[in-house]
Amino acid sequence: MPNISVLKESNFIKKEDCEPPILVTIERVAQENVAKEGAPQELKWCIHFREVDKPMVLNSTNGQIIAQITGSPETDNWTGKQVVLYHDPSVSFGGKLVGGIRCRAPRAGTPARPAAQPAMQAEPDVPFSFILPWLSIGSAAASGIIA
Repeated sequence: MPNISVLKESNFIKKEDCEPPILVTIERVAQENVAKEGAPQELKWCIHFREVDKPMVLNSTNGQIIAQITGSPETDNWTGKQVVLYHDPSVSFGGKLVGGIRCRAPRAGTPARPAAQPAMQAEPDVPFSFILPWLSIGSAAASGIIA
């Protein structure tokens, strides 16, 4: 059975989209109408990423974190910079813990899952016999591992 969070449609990145954390590249910051269909227009600043189709509504906390990561409070200077989006269960709203999206700098040497998973590619320089030195072709064929 699916979690009820998948039933909620959104034009914006949700906290559930950030589990596991995703590495994204900032494309631009722009005002977007975040109002529900049929409601009066409600403009909020949103951040768009190259790897994700939906923007993220930019709150003050995440804006300050990204300014610290990028070294600039000017959003025009954020373009091309990378951040990691993750679900933080300790985010509160209206005095209640509801969880939410937080940003952090990418960790050196241990990148988060890229938003768009690259296809697996074989390593052409590594011979099969090096990967499995204990497996000879004769014994593999005899045991039915290869035909």
